[in-house]
Amino acid sequence: MVSNASALGRNGVHEWLLVRASAIVICLYIIYLLGFILFADTLTYDVWRGFFATPMTKVFTLLTLFSILVHTWIGMWQVLTDYIKLLALRRLLQLAIVIVLMVYLLYGTVVVWGA
Repeated sequence: MVSNASALGRNGVHEWLLVRASAIVICLYIIYLLGFILFADTLTYDVWRGFFATPMTKVFTLLTLFSILVHTWIGMWQVLTDYIKLLALRRLLQLAIVIVLMVYLLYGTVVVWGA
């Protein structure tokens, strides 16, 4: 039996579902933003700031950020597994990607929920 090295899914089907679900969340967020932009009377800094100050937008933004990170990790893991055959180099690149994604998550959380 082959073990799953990506650590996000239990098997290929689970990872496939994670990628599709994250893509749906990202798509819904884009529709949400476009709806706001199209139906807002005027887009000023105060209107834009007020939109992003609502709890629903904050939660949806963080959910989308997390979805982007999951989507990115699975995609990068697949690319690295396919094209980087040297195990030590692949592990080093995976570690670098995980660190960058964690920094994005922490910084994104601070930006969304910060003052």
